[in-house]
Amino acid sequence: MGHSRLSLMWGCNNNLDAYFCSLAFASIEILIDRRVYSVNNNLRNEKIRNIAIIAHVDHGKTTLVDAMFRQSGLFRPGLEVDERIMDSMDLERERGITIAAKNCSVRWNGVKINIIDTPGHSDFGGEVERALSMADGAILLVDASEGPLPQTRFVLKKTFEKGLKVVVVINKIDRKDARPEQILDEIYDLFIDLDAGGEQLDFPYLYAVGRQGIAKKNLAENRDNLHLLFEIIIDEIPAPEYDPGEPFQMLVSDLGYSDYLGRLAIGKIFNQNARFNDAMVCINDKEEHLPLKISKLQVYDGMNLKEVETAEPGDIVVLSGIEDVKIGDTICTKEFPKPLKRITVDEPTISMEFTINTSPLSGKEGRIVQSGKIRERLIKETLKNVAVRLEQTGDRDRFIVKGRGEFQMAILIETMRREGFELSVGRPKVIYKHLNGTMLEPIETLFVDCDEHFLGVVTEKLSIRKGRLTNLVNNQSGRVRAEFSIPSRSLIGYRDEFLTDTKGTGIMNTIFAGYEPFRGDFPTRFTGSIVSDRQGNSVAYALYHLEPRGRLFIVPGEPVYAGMIIGEHNKGVDIHANPSKEKKLSNMRAAGKDESTVCSPVQPMTLEKAINFIKDDEIVEVTPKSIRLHKRVISLKKRNNKNGLN
Repeated sequence: MGHSRLSLMWGCNNNLDAYFCSLAFASIEILIDRRVYSVNNNLRNEKIRNIAIIAHVDHGKTTLVDAMFRQSGLFRPGLEVDERIMDSMDLERERGITIAAKNCSVRWNGVKINIIDTPGHSDFGGEVERALSMADGAILLVDASEGPLPQTRFVLKKTFEKGLKVVVVINKIDRKDARPEQILDEIYDLFIDLDAGGEQLDFPYLYAVGRQGIAKKNLAENRDNLHLLFEIIIDEIPAPEYDPGEPFQMLVSDLGYSDYLGRLAIGKIFNQNARFNDAMVCINDKEEHLPLKISKLQVYDGMNLKEVETAEPGDIVVLSGIEDVKIGDTICTKEFPKPLKRITVDEPTISMEFTINTSPLSGKEGRIVQSGKIRERLIKETLKNVAVRLEQTGDRDRFIVKGRGEFQMAILIETMRREGFELSVGRPKVIYKHLNGTMLEPIETLFVDCDEHFLGVVTEKLSIRKGRLTNLVNNQSGRVRAEFSIPSRSLIGYRDEFLTDTKGTGIMNTIFAGYEPFRGDFPTRFTGSIVSDRQGNSVAYALYHLEPRGRLFIVPGEPVYAGMIIGEHNKGVDIHANPSKEKKLSNMRAAGKDESTVCSPVQPMTLEKAINFIKDDEIVEVTPKSIRLHKRVISLKKRNNKNGLN
């Protein structure tokens, strides 16, 4: 019993009631042979640690995981490895953010550490919920200059709700503007704001430079590795707990697909062992028992999967052998079917309309245009992403998709676009609630960091959008931090305007604050649209003469059609124009005159800009090659009849 440790809470006074006595005796635990025995007969698998790495966007999560890979011996010395290995999706690499939670593992001193890399954006909160359901502890990564930002608060709150142990790592201490001591104080303040308990407030912390693979306890220390981080993970993060008296239970936290094995169920084993060829049942949300046989059992080994015959409790495994499985289902034995608590996520706050492409150019650029295929793809997304919900409508070509934010929706649309889909999407709309006859709307807490002389225009724009200033901090450094309480609908389309107002130097972040009574209407856009009145190809001569009317979205030679939005009108009304108009030819010559028709450069239309720009009577046409905007009603005559303008 070289590892024996006796932690006994004796001495309950007679005047202590039964409740406090039970709490005292419940903490009795004896550590023997690297396993913890407690009064309720639960054991801990000391050979495994499951940790989630949580942080705000761009605070260095994925870079730190890269360094952990290298120093744990996962790669041989001298091997060239790409940066940000965990960001495997093309969109993640392009945008420099983590979108989907992913698993991997490293080994240190005989202990397997399963690492779950989580997204830092609140729109992907469903991914965070999934990741935390597999974790027994978390590493909170905070930038040494920026400090804990809104998404840090969002993810940390979820971690506290799960009761997980937190290790704090203050990253990027090599930045010129790093202020690690003040950041540590801000982290303590954040923990207190989130009602952390006494044990959670006594968190271990390290200072790190993730890119260089350095972690140290004190700023004055000279270290060149992450050994201290590995040791703290093993010492401070509790090993996964299981009850030897309970039957086999596994919670499905993620789904995968293999062309050879079919649907894959990914999750953490809560009790007992899993073995190859075992007969199991899957308990779904309707409490139906679906039979399955484990045709292949795999565990994470570095970035890859390794096939095994048996898996221990507490490990994260990948099972194949069942087709009809969803996130949140429980896989258990036939003899003792006992479901675990399902994964719950916050309610969606945004809805968007998805339809088939109805423009005259439909089917010319994409491979998949049928409504049935779009429906299948959206159903597949709801299976993999618990935060996305799909609603059918009376029209078989029209679907309502609900999610956590317009950024999440934009990522889904961009992914479908790259898969070859053609579709049309409408403007995002917030989801209202009704309570006792009062309409409630989702409210966000908006955090703005900008130069001091931009604060006036930002505050003015936000007040028009029903925002209320709740806090203002000026550190006399030239920049200010302001907090606003603002309706979610006010932020749709505001980000681009904010960057323009702050000359690209402003930073804005949001976090969902709850529902409040409806704050009233406000103008969403002060400009109109320049709409094409006929089909053809745009001509430089016509576009050159349209430039004084507003900002154009197209360049010469692009195909256009009636009802297509080709630009933004300076005034608040729509105008109709002919972008195909050519210069009338005559027998009068003017040498070199036509060469002066040079159009101004056009900023390429992105999916986010298009979604934010459109009004309720407009729609975005999305194809693998193009993003176009058009009126919902293509025909000008029908639009006029609808608006009473005959």
